Amino acid sequence: MNINQNYVEAVKAIKEAILRSQHRAVVSVNKVQLSLYYGIGRYVSENSRTGFWGKGAIEQISSMLQKELPGLRGFSASNIKNMRIFYEEWEIVLNRQPAVDDFVLDEKLLLNAIRQPAADEFNWADFLSIGFSHHTEIISKAKSLEARLFYIHECATRYWSKYTLRDYLKADLYRHRGTLPNNFAQTLPDTKHALKAVCSFKDEYLLDFINVEELDEQEKDLDEKIVEKAIVANVKKFIMTFGQDFSFIGNQYRVEVAGEEVFIDLLFFNRELNSLVAVELKSGKFRTSYLGQLNTYLSALDTYIRKPHENPSIGIILCREMNQTFVEFAVRDYNKPMGVATYRASKDMPERLRNALPDIEELKKLL
Repeated sequence: MNINQNYVEAVKAIKEAILRSQHRAVVSVNKVQLSLYYGIGRYVSENSRTGFWGKGAIEQISSMLQKELPGLRGFSASNIKNMRIFYEEWEIVLNRQPAVDDFVLDEKLLLNAIRQPAADEFNWADFLSIGFSHHTEIISKAKSLEARLFYIHECATRYWSKYTLRDYLKADLYRHRGTLPNNFAQTLPDTKHALKAVCSFKDEYLLDFINVEELDEQEKDLDEKIVEKAIVANVKKFIMTFGQDFSFIGNQYRVEVAGEEVFIDLLFFNRELNSLVAVELKSGKFRTSYLGQLNTYLSALDTYIRKPHENPSIGIILCREMNQTFVEFAVRDYNKPMGVATYRASKDMPERLRNALPDIEELKKLL
């Protein structure tokens, strides 16, 4: 072994040690901060909900804190209210009789150590490894305990930023994951791989960067070109919406078969699945003819493009509407792994979400 290789291994070992140390430090800081905020939330809740504090008390307390501790951050009135919500939303799950080894720091009930709940499905390490701002986003958008635990786990294991988390909350990843009609169980090499594929795709995607105001007035082929062009122009956003571990290869990807050319609308590679993923865009309701077309494309990819070490290519039809039961019936007898999902764009969104978007003129600039 030469000296340069020794250096490489030394750097690798030290880097791993640093990263582990940083992770432990973050978890430690989060534990202290979450305990503090939970305790403050409890104190504020008990006094503002049923106690003697009057209207505007939280705003006044926040202002006085700023004077007592100049430069203090994180204790605005709105954030103190978030602490109250944090306590009230988790109090039923987290509060239980303390064990002997529980860490309790009591300063007039302000610092109250959060105790690990007894529920087996609750991952305490995940809960403590994400910051308060992540918890606030999750509480505000995910209402069931199951959904909240799902997003906490995803943030902890995939290191989502607050803004990435917002995107997945807006796309309702929890509700849509793993529910698209597909034939993965029958067509992929093993059960584990099929389950990974199911979990890698949703049954509906929110493509809020696409302006579809005039789509229904255009011919079908033009509709699909408009959608494709917008996706390619915003491919980073699309990949974030589409899911984990996707890399964009190209649009209108050309494959020649026996002297004939076929063009795949969008081609991706998924590292987790180790598979090429072909996406066909359709502007209207699902039709059974789309499956035959996609089956041909997947055969071409597997024969001429796929590497020997890669798994079979997967195909997704992305259309505006589908009858899920009918699609499940139609797709089951094909021998290539395929699924069908729908997409919504800005005009299809609920009013409360549309109001949060830029106006039509700003959206047009994206195209």
